[in-house]
Amino acid sequence: MEVDQSFIAALLTIIGYSIMDTVIIFDRIREYRGLYPSADLADNINSAINSTLGRTINTSGVTLVVLIVIFIFGGEVLRGFTFALLIGVVSGTYSSVFNATPVAYDILMAQKRRKERKELESKGKGK
Repeated sequence: MEVDQSFIAALLTIIGYSIMDTVIIFDRIREYRGLYPSADLADNINSAINSTLGRTINTSGVTLVVLIVIFIFGGEVLRGFTFALLIGVVSGTYSSVFNATPVAYDILMAQKRRKERKELESKGKGK
């Protein structure tokens, strides 16, 4: 495949697509943390992913079907653009669900542990 302006445009489109997908999942996590503050963080994240997974798969699936049709019947001019979009939709969806969310969990847990450690240190100094 040739890297031209349309390929670069496809990469930028995919970055936006992936960020949008990640923001939707993170927004649902934030919503669940507000609705169920006493629930475990892992349970809230799992519920948030489960509630958005159907929508994410449907959106990605329909987009992939359209891109495959364009790739097959669109001609040589659109082939590089649609190929980049095909790879990007799959990798963007994967990264939103399976990469970004566990990283967010690790960051939130590290913040929680840091806060608990500071509280313990302040209680220990107060004695």
